[in-house]
Amino acid sequence: MLIASKKALSTCLLFVLPLTFLLAQQDTDFMRSMGKMYVVVAVIAAIFLGIVIYLIRLDRKLTKLEDQIKNHG
Repeated sequence: MLIASKKALSTCLLFVLPLTFLLAQQDTDFMRSMGKMYVVVAVIAAIFLGIVIYLIRLDRKLTKLEDQIKNHG
């Protein structure tokens, strides 16, 4: 049963992946022609920056808690 599902998935991927690459290339050209590519890059950069800031703050809070536990116990 597992082998059959792997074969089916592989077959689907063989048909779908080339189509997605073609569509992605057309979307990229469309976005560039409309001038929206910079907006997409800016949004992705903002999301990435937000995640990095969140992780830095979380690390600082965890370090504080670890220090409190170390000093208290």
